[in-house]
Amino acid sequence: MVKTILFSGYKSHELGIWDQKHPGISIIKNAIEQRIRALLDEGLQWVIIGGQPGVELWGAEVVFSLQEEFPDLKLGVLTPFLEQEKNWKEERQEYYNSIIDQADFVDAVSKKPYIGPWQFKARDEFSLDNTDALLLVYDEEKEGSPKFLKAAADKRTENGDYPIFIVSMYDLQAAAEELQEKERSDW
Repeated sequence: MVKTILFSGYKSHELGIWDQKHPGISIIKNAIEQRIRALLDEGLQWVIIGGQPGVELWGAEVVFSLQEEFPDLKLGVLTPFLEQEKNWKEERQEYYNSIIDQADFVDAVSKKPYIGPWQFKARDEFSLDNTDALLLVYDEEKEGSPKFLKAAADKRTENGDYPIFIVSMYDLQAAAEELQEKERSDW
């Protein structure tokens, strides 16, 4: 049974998405929602993110919308270090803080501001240790930042029972087609 998942994927800039109005976001959110709904049927209770801009924060929005239907679903934000948003643009900070304000749990693995990249690895390891599975928006052909988390999760899969669920480019294409079909039927 998967009660707690670690959710991650690409940062917004890795997808060429520079603002919250990009039409691709609704497609990504649709695909994430489909996968989380399937996991809810298997007993999912917690979604844990690191709070990175892009897929993780869009996933948080999906969790918030699903909480209306599934009030026991919770969102945890486990950042790698304190004040990770400190150097972000103001608009991105406001968006991040709106997610943090609604989360059910927020903490930092390292109780210090940014020191080095090892803090990301420490957050990943801690998160993998304390979740039942990984849900990752990822394409093997476009590695990007999620490749590090995927590699760490792959080691756990080899050593035991740690499922990895991938939202692939195929899943995103299917979600786009589904949304287009829905828009056509709404005409």
